[in-house]
Amino acid sequence: MRAIFITLLLLMSSTAYADDRAELTALLAEFLDGATRNDPAVHNKYWAEELIYTSSAGRRFGKAELMQGVNSRGELPAAEINMRYSSEDLQILQYGDTAVVAFTLVGTSAQETLRFLNSGTFVKRNGKWQAVNWQATRKLD
Repeated sequence: MRAIFITLLLLMSSTAYADDRAELTALLAEFLDGATRNDPAVHNKYWAEELIYTSSAGRRFGKAELMQGVNSRGELPAAEINMRYSSEDLQILQYGDTAVVAFTLVGTSAQETLRFLNSGTFVKRNGKWQAVNWQATRKLD
């Protein structure tokens, strides 16, 4: 009986993690679409208030500075979008209500394709995931 109970707990736990992975994958897709459009609402939803962001240019800043840049430019009209963002090689490691999400960010325009190795640490609070730490590094060819 105890073995059955433990097995059920493990199955429930793995199902919850699978659901969280699906949720994190969808959240990343939503974010990349919003980042393509420079959508302030999507950025605000994605980043936690205590965010520590390390850019590919070697600068570190928080959510307030990141949002200031997003808000100063505003959402882009479709005609002004010249770089579209997507992801490749997504990996998610989950530790309860904390997850590490790593992927290759792909920026595609008519002139070039850029790739960055991105990773973020997410925390789930009140049923929603937000990034508390982010690292972006330009990928070498």
